[in-house]
Amino acid sequence: MTAGGAPALDLLYLDEHLVAVDKPHALAVHRSRLVGADDDYLMDRLRLQVDGRLHAVHRLDRATSGVLLVARSQEIAAELGRQLMARTVGKSYLAVVRGWPAEQGEIDYPLSGSSLRGEAKLALTRWRRLATVEVPIPTGRYPQQRYALLEVSPETGRYRQIRRHFHHVSHHLLGDTSHGRGDHNRLLRQHFGVHRLMLHAWRLAVVHPATGQPLHLEAPFDAAWRRLLQAFGWEAAMAARAAEPPSDPPRHDGAGMPDT
Repeated sequence: MTAGGAPALDLLYLDEHLVAVDKPHALAVHRSRLVGADDDYLMDRLRLQVDGRLHAVHRLDRATSGVLLVARSQEIAAELGRQLMARTVGKSYLAVVRGWPAEQGEIDYPLSGSSLRGEAKLALTRWRRLATVEVPIPTGRYPQQRYALLEVSPETGRYRQIRRHFHHVSHHLLGDTSHGRGDHNRLLRQHFGVHRLMLHAWRLAVVHPATGQPLHLEAPFDAAWRRLLQAFGWEAAMAARAAEPPSDPPRHDGAGMPDT
């Protein structure tokens, strides 16, 4: 527990320049108009665990779990921001979706901003299918349901990009109460006891802003993820994928802190 009584966050990496946090699902990163009023935020918890100034350099939706990077100075935040803008940060998510998508593919479909209105901008998501299952539980017209475990790499960072893109191609994420399918979400809750969005920011690869060296970060699964992987018989497939070495982040001219 933190000094404020909230559960302590699991820190995946910590040095004088940055922190990597294992963000729990259902916890908002910070106050914003998109989140609304709450009494518990990740950044408030983190300030009780880590001294000094902290700057969230990217965002995960409240419902999404996994690796979140936080800078410990404005200079480090600016360099990480440059890497994100240059799309040289390697981001790997895991998602459970309805149906069986192709073994690999991409969704190139422009998306509007957080208001879900206005100008749509370039949005690109790639995926790789890791495992499938057919569940013998009738829902609607079908006596059994097909689900797939995907590794997803968003090449851009639009609002709820992964959730909206897979909604667009009718492979809705399980547990998605905003863009998913209520009948499949109910099946997940009633038969498997899973009450969360099945989207996890699993791995992240960056060039360390101070050293210029590749930094590989990985967030473990929570109890709901472990339960579903076991129930769907996907543990071996996930173990095989986890055994593959992570790819280095793409190098870029701005690697390392600029001279001052």
